[in-house]
Amino acid sequence: MKFINYLETITGIAVFPFISLAIFFLFFTGVIIYALAIRKETIEELKQIPLDNHKVDSDVENN
Repeated sequence: MKFINYLETITGIAVFPFISLAIFFLFFTGVIIYALAIRKETIEELKQIPLDNHKVDSDVENN
């Protein structure tokens, strides 16, 4: 018996692809809205995090 035959016997299995698509669509729509709504100052601040060694070194020394 093939795997597809097992799936055909499960009641309501056809709804899962639609739920997956809805979750995928809502998640990426939310990410796009967040990316467009974020302030430019915040983007600049986050962009400098990998280059800001002083801040990281002082955090390590304090702990």
